[in-house]
Amino acid sequence: MSKKLMTAHFASLVKLATVQQRSTAWPKVQSPAPNFEGVAVVGQDFQTIKLSDFAGKYLYLFFYPLDFTFVCPTEIIAFSEKIEEFNKLNTAVVGCSCDSHFSHLAWTQLPRKKGGLGELKYPLLADFKKTVARDYNVLLENEGVPLRGSFLIDPKGIIRQITINDLPVGRSVDEVLRLVKAFQFVDTHGEVCPANWDPEKKAATIKPDPKGSKEYFEKS
Repeated sequence: MSKKLMTAHFASLVKLATVQQRSTAWPKVQSPAPNFEGVAVVGQDFQTIKLSDFAGKYLYLFFYPLDFTFVCPTEIIAFSEKIEEFNKLNTAVVGCSCDSHFSHLAWTQLPRKKGGLGELKYPLLADFKKTVARDYNVLLENEGVPLRGSFLIDPKGIIRQITINDLPVGRSVDEVLRLVKAFQFVDTHGEVCPANWDPEKKAATIKPDPKGSKEYFEKS
C-alpha cells in the first residue's frame, strides 16, 4: 500500500472512530440525562438552573429553534397553559433554545397577540453557547439552532422517552401528558401500557408475563 493510500486509510479510521465516540456519548433512552446548567428566565427574573434542581421529579425538557418565530410560541404557550396538569403529576417543564436570556425575557414581555409569550409559567433556559443542545444531540450545526427535541427524564435522572421533530412541525402537549402518565403508571404498578393507552378512559394495562398477559388479550 502506498504512503498516500495509507494516510487516507488512517484518516478514514480516525473519522470513523470519532463518529463512534460521539454516537456512544449521545443521550439514549435508559441512559442518564446529560447534565446542564445555565441562566433561565423564570417569571420576569434571571435564575441559574441545573438538572439536579429537578431530582425527585419527572422533567420534560424540550428544545425549540428560535425566539420570535412562528411555530415556537404556539408550543411554548401550550405547555404554559397546561402547567397545572404537569404540576399535579410531579413533572417540571423546561424549554430551551440557543437564544440569550435577554432575548427570552424580551419575548415574554411581548403580548401574545403580537407574537410574544406573555406570562410564562415555567423556565426558559438560554443555551447561548449551544452546549446543552449539542450535548443532547439536537443541534443543527450549520444552522446554529436546535431541532424540536424532547426528553422525558425520570426522578432518578434517567431518560425514559425521546422525540425529535424537524423544524416545521410542533408537538402535542396532550400526547406529552399521556406519556408522562403512562411512564408513571408503569413505574408505580409494574404493568405495561399498550398502544393508544389512555388513562382518562381507564384503559386496561398488561401484566408483562405470558400468563398474566392473557387476561388483557382475552378481553381485547
